[in-house]
Amino acid sequence: MSSRDNMLKLIRQNKPDHVALPPVIRFDSLFENTEEKFRETLAAIYTEVFPVKNMDELAAKASELFAGVVNRATTIPELGSWADFSLNVSDPHELETVEIAILKAEFGVAENGAVWISEKYLPHRALPFITQNLAFVIPRNALVDNMHDAYERLQDTTGWGCFIAGPSKTADIEQSLVIGAHGARSMVIFLIEEM
Repeated sequence: MSSRDNMLKLIRQNKPDHVALPPVIRFDSLFENTEEKFRETLAAIYTEVFPVKNMDELAAKASELFAGVVNRATTIPELGSWADFSLNVSDPHELETVEIAILKAEFGVAENGAVWISEKYLPHRALPFITQNLAFVIPRNALVDNMHDAYERLQDTTGWGCFIAGPSKTADIEQSLVIGAHGARSMVIFLIEEM
């Protein structure tokens, strides 16, 4: 018997007893008003929330908020006339000059202000992290209370996706809060009623 076979034999003989998995624990937040909690959480992490009725109102609000900003990009076809930066680039490094990106997100989480974004609505994964300012458009009825609800909502996770909460922040250097150190310097959420 080789030393390898001997080692495997010893491992098989010394396997621990089977232990059942612990029960799944689920926490329910039961917020009185999920949207109000979402707004409150986002305000605490330096993110503004704007309710808009439809795409026309969204375009008007985007023009008002980002007037004078150049290199505007969006993944939302209805905002095509607002954008002046094409996302039809082959190299994501070409996105480094984007000042504001307005992207469609699937839903938001009230307990932590996180927004779920996936490659379903995103041509370049780098875009939410390379832009100077970031805005998400979320259906107003697509807010969940907590991360348990969020993970139940995620049915197809075979592709790329991530949760983003607020602008980039760090307090590692001299324990001073720095906004925009590793990504977007600001974040805005548009809650849209008619998508």
